[in-house]
Amino acid sequence: MKAIAPKTIRLYNSLSGQKEIFTPVHEGRVGLYVCGPTVYSDAHLGNCRTFVNFDIIYRFFEYCGYKVRYVRNITDVGHLVGDVDDAGADDKIGKKARAEQVEPMEIVQRYTNGFHDVMRQLNTLSPSIEPRATGHILEQIEMIETILKNGWAYIKNGSVYFDTLKYAKADKGYGQLSGRILEDLLVETRDLKNQDEKQHPSDFALWMKAAPQHLMHWNSPWSVGFPGWHLECSAMSTKYLGKTFDIHGGGNDLKFPHHENEIAQNVGACGCQPAKYWLHANMLLLYGKKMSKSDGYYVAPNELFAGTCELKDENGGKMLTKAYSPMTVRFFILQAHYRSTMDLTDSGLQAAEKGWKYLTETYKLLKNMVAPKGAKPLLDKQLDELANAAFEDMSDDFNCPKAMSRLFELGSKINALKGGQLSMKEVSEDCLRRMEQVFHDFMFKIFGLRDESADAASTHATMNGLMQLVIEMRQQARTTKDWTTSDKIRATLQQVGIDLRDGKEGTTWVKN
Repeated sequence: MKAIAPKTIRLYNSLSGQKEIFTPVHEGRVGLYVCGPTVYSDAHLGNCRTFVNFDIIYRFFEYCGYKVRYVRNITDVGHLVGDVDDAGADDKIGKKARAEQVEPMEIVQRYTNGFHDVMRQLNTLSPSIEPRATGHILEQIEMIETILKNGWAYIKNGSVYFDTLKYAKADKGYGQLSGRILEDLLVETRDLKNQDEKQHPSDFALWMKAAPQHLMHWNSPWSVGFPGWHLECSAMSTKYLGKTFDIHGGGNDLKFPHHENEIAQNVGACGCQPAKYWLHANMLLLYGKKMSKSDGYYVAPNELFAGTCELKDENGGKMLTKAYSPMTVRFFILQAHYRSTMDLTDSGLQAAEKGWKYLTETYKLLKNMVAPKGAKPLLDKQLDELANAAFEDMSDDFNCPKAMSRLFELGSKINALKGGQLSMKEVSEDCLRRMEQVFHDFMFKIFGLRDESADAASTHATMNGLMQLVIEMRQQARTTKDWTTSDKIRATLQQVGIDLRDGKEGTTWVKN
């Protein structure tokens, strides 16, 4: 049973630059496409913030009763180093594969597995469909053929480029999403080696003729080559969500050129905008500075979970002083609106840890509270208004921090009831059960948090069962005087941090 299902959802559309009431293309359904990772290295926390934010959006739509098809791609070809359209530039995955002397798909599989593992630890739901660029080469070739047929692209030396100047002169709105204008693009475009192939510096590749060093390439009508980075999302979103779908999302850094070029490709091939609403999540800073892998100034999720980050501040102290659980990190992410920048600091994570513990303890307290008979529900209206406001906050462009603040207000009143500062005679049993449902739904269904104490208890129970089996095997070895096996079991367990203790009442185990 849901506590409340908001009737209207408002969201900020990056395309129009204002909040709009969400009206689905198909009643009761939501088509959501989010640009996924390029799997040539481990996911970083900035990626994690984006995907956690869209996980909450996905969860909230489903909570409100929509049937959501959530498509999040895996980029495994075509994303060149420096995000350029230079045929001589390296593919990010190919470069990594060449450096490690492995197949490109080994790189793809390794980092896709790592990405999934981090997403699992952060308790994000899997998308409905997770297509890969390399699995949709035919669809991308077909889309290029249509764009060429419609006159929005041209072929040069085996490569195919989108004609942005022609597109802009036709008043198709190039630059509307990012706020760029073509004259600015001409000034800002970098001097690239193959720029003379293009009719205009802002033209972008739909298909690139492969240079000899490229490990990943396919046959096409134009050359042996590979698709442009922007094209894959146009082809896959169209295949799985249709020519026009509801929401396209991604990080703010993808507005230009990636999303701007996606729009141009879809208009060029399908004659229409791909998405009604464009949503963009903002970046995650580290102590006020942009994280950069190339400069070594970043924190990997697993470093944060394990407490192994070695970054130092200007005084030589550790920037992050301890390990933080995945749910603490997720709770931290919830405390900033998805469109706002967010600053990762040790103090911020410690505050999140305390906040998450407070809400968890308040929920457990609420579950065990019982209103006395004959109570006069003077507080019911006040508590209901706070709960309703939390749902309204979520329906207003998914404002997690504001909704969270309502839960803390509710929490203070729940704790005041328990502590006697407010009288239990002023709240009804029905209201207490509604508040229990509200806390449950927000914490676990909408915010996507997980009770880590329950996880730890379950893990311990599983571990204890396995250890009892090992202890029985060792005891059997001792009974038969197989001291070699008995000693090996004890020594092996010690190597992984487990001590066996033999006593009068049998053998027990402890983690050392």
